[in-house]
Parts: sequence; structure tokens; C-alpha cells
Amino acid sequence: MRIQVRPVFRATASIRFGSWEAGYEATRQVAQAKLWPANLRLLDPALAAASAGLDGTQSVLLVSFESAEVSQRAQLEQALDIVRTCGGEVPDDEVVVDDAGRVTGHSGAAGAWRNAFIPSGPGLTAGLGLIANTFETAITWDRWPAFDLSVREATLRVLDEVCGGGTVNCRFTHVYTDGPAPYYTFGGRYRPGMDPVAVQAEIKSGVSDAVMAAGGTITHHHAVGRDHRPWYDVERPETFAIALRSAKKALDPRGVLNPGVLIDPIA
Repeated sequence: MRIQVRPVFRATASIRFGSWEAGYEATRQVAQAKLWPANLRLLDPALAAASAGLDGTQSVLLVSFESAEVSQRAQLEQALDIVRTCGGEVPDDEVVVDDAGRVTGHSGAAGAWRNAFIPSGPGLTAGLGLIANTFETAITWDRWPAFDLSVREATLRVLDEVCGGGTVNCRFTHVYTDGPAPYYTFGGRYRPGMDPVAVQAEIKSGVSDAVMAAGGTITHHHAVGRDHRPWYDVERPETFAIALRSAKKALDPRGVLNPGVLIDPIA
């Protein structure tokens, strides 16, 4: 565990783009400028409309910087210069800089998204009448546009087959100089007589096949888990499995720790 000093200097902005494509191009440029924002989260138009109060035609990029030592005003201004060259619109009231230890990002589109993502109410409507779930991956920037199109098409196709239709949206949860980590959320209508567990498994299989076929990894920050094993076994080099088995024999000879998650239990 690494303990860090609580941030004192913060700077946050919400940037709107006329398309999903313009949003992710700006995100790529900010990431590759190596400004190292504390948060760089892009919402596609569907998600921005549902959770950030936009009109359904715009994507929104939420960017923030934090430091315990120095003002983050300069870093934010550099990021804003970059996104404006990509067509980003930055409303004045969506830019907040604070050098006195107060939090930022609780107002405007950023605040709306935060409240939707971390709801304060009882959440009684969550999932009513829906088959809904998420899946995540990571991909390099050069393969990202084709990847996104392919995965969305495959997800909608399996939702149509299983649920008679549905929706899918995407956000970047993590962004690297090499590529984004997209996080997809899907929803379809629950129909009487459905076995929710079987339906979830069928959708999971369809979207996972699509992710792998398009060149993405089967998982990202949510780790692997038994649900991912069939695809992880394909993605994982066999030499890694051999090395892990050897380490397990030395450090966990009885197979107590997570048996069957990454490799089959050691006999």
C-alpha cells in the first residue's frame, strides 16, 4: 500500500464534442501529451445524455488534475488548449480551479456524471425490467476505432437475438499513452419466462467472443475471474501458465489461493 498526501491543488473541466470520434481523438492527444491527469474519462453521446445531462449528440470528456504540492492550473490550461484544437467546447462554468484544498468536479456535467455513477438515492429503479450488465477491455489506439465499431455491432446483434433489442454505451475508465480502456454497458428487455442467469451467460459469451476477435483483452481493472477463464486461456501465453504453476507449487502447494481462477488447480 502506498500512502499519499491528500491533494490540496485541484483543477477540473468538462469538455463537449460534437461527436464520439472527436472526443476520443482529443482524449488520445491529452494522454500522449503526458500531462498525467488524475482523471481522464470520456463518455459517449448515449451515456452523456443519460448521466451528464447532455442532448444525446455530444460526447463529454471529464478531465481533472490533483497535487499536494503545486497548483494544477497550468496543466489544465495545456489540456484545454489540446482539446480545443480537436473541436472541444469548454463552457466557462465547467472549468474549476482551486488552490485551497476544496474539491472540484461536483458541478456541471462532471457533477451530474458523478451523482449518476455514485447515486445518493436508494436506487429502487435500477435494473427493473432489464437484462443489464457491463464488460471491459483495453485496446491500442491504432486499432481502437475499428474495434469499437465491431464490438458495438456484435453487442447489439446478440441483444437483438436474446432480448429482441437493446442498447449499448461506452466510456473510457482508464486512458494510457498506448490506448484506452473502454467500459461498455448494455441493456435489453427482460421477457417473461427468461432465465436471467442463462441469458446473461449467452450475452457474456457473445460480447467476449467479439472483444477477442477484434483484438482486445478479455479483461482490465476488474481482473480475470472464473467467468473469463475460457477466453483468458486463449489469450494467455502458455509459458505464463507454466511459470505460474511453478510459482504456485513453491508458494501455494495446497492450492488454497484462488484455485481454478487463472490456471486449473494443481494436483
